Amino acid sequence: MHLLTHETPDFNTPALWPANSPDHYQIWGKLQERVYHSQIRDVDQLKSRLIEEWEHFHQVVIDEAVRQWRPRLRACVGAHGGHFEHRL
Repeated sequence: MHLLTHETPDFNTPALWPANSPDHYQIWGKLQERVYHSQIRDVDQLKSRLIEEWEHFHQVVIDEAVRQWRPRLRACVGAHGGHFEHRL
């Protein structure tokens, strides 16, 4: 986190991400666990680890996240962009 905050001043830490943002689907959590299993030296290593782990990601997890998009988008439109989790 320190590296991202230092190298990318506009970076929002996970603490600032909305609780139900698309980043919080299973994909980011699982990818984050794999990438951060050990300390990251620099941005290049972070990029490399992200690419490497993404290549080994199970397609089932990705398919499930994609499948969730349509109902989530409908709920968002129905709530006029407001909170919609209760509609899911």
